[in-house]
Amino acid sequence: MTSRIPYEAAGFLLGLLFGSFLNVCISRLPRRGSVVQPASHCPRCKASIHWYDNIPILSWLVLRGRCRDCGQPIPWRYPLVELATAFWFAIQAARLHTVLSFYFHDPTHSAPSSYAPFAIIANLSVTILGFLLIGLMVMDWQSGLLPNSFTITGIFIGLTLICAQAIFLGPAEGQVVLPPHSIQLTSVGAATETGNVFLTGPEALVGGRIFAVLGAGLLILIIRWLYRALRHREGMGLGDAKMLAMIAALLGFWPAMVSFFFGALAASVYGIYLVARGRANASSRIPFGSFLAAGGLLAAEVGDRIIDAYSQLLR
Repeated sequence: MTSRIPYEAAGFLLGLLFGSFLNVCISRLPRRGSVVQPASHCPRCKASIHWYDNIPILSWLVLRGRCRDCGQPIPWRYPLVELATAFWFAIQAARLHTVLSFYFHDPTHSAPSSYAPFAIIANLSVTILGFLLIGLMVMDWQSGLLPNSFTITGIFIGLTLICAQAIFLGPAEGQVVLPPHSIQLTSVGAATETGNVFLTGPEALVGGRIFAVLGAGLLILIIRWLYRALRHREGMGLGDAKMLAMIAALLGFWPAMVSFFFGALAASVYGIYLVARGRANASSRIPFGSFLAAGGLLAAEVGDRIIDAYSQLLR
């Protein structure tokens, strides 16, 4: 098996490219602009950016963070987004190496035949989620907007990938089985037979993820309705509901709840800090979507371990 370093290096370079594209999305989507036309240009002087001035990180360093034509500063956001995306892709590439090494090169493994494709698709889901959340985090912080082109598209991608995972399940893998003699299956002209399968693996997997999306989105809508009923003004936006539904589509319901918990906790701490410094009051708005996105990144990395640890406490 090859070393993990080439995987990480390839993921890092690919992440830089996607991070550069993500910067275009962050700049244009909140303003309902196209990410294709016009070509990359300076937002101040409108001069077109040559290809050699558009190399992720490197061009920003060579130009010392300034536009070649007008000399105006290029915000730190550009290299930071590129680096964050690159590191995210590198981490997921390292995990892909671990999956392939375990399944194809470890003679002692006893994983089912669906393990490799299932884990690879899950790895792809987390990679895509990180790309979307980094973009949404910055967009909400800068503009207070969470574009549907990210949230709704992310929901559809998540549901598509869970359907792809379902294809690779074995004949009896992942099925939900009821206790014996719990249901009776009867057909006309046939004897009554005892059934014990409630849902097949694909039905349970895809159906559970659809309900996760609906449940996560509904949670925010209920909180939004209660806040408006009690405070007589808007609280959380519909974009927050769609983002949490997107996290549920790509990770599942309980990781989405982990995202919501840590996002709400971080937003509360930030709000208290602003009030204590006299920079906000109880009615001030804060970019909750940015904190929810950060919670989603945390859940994607360690959410399963947090859920397992919490479930152990309840036993």
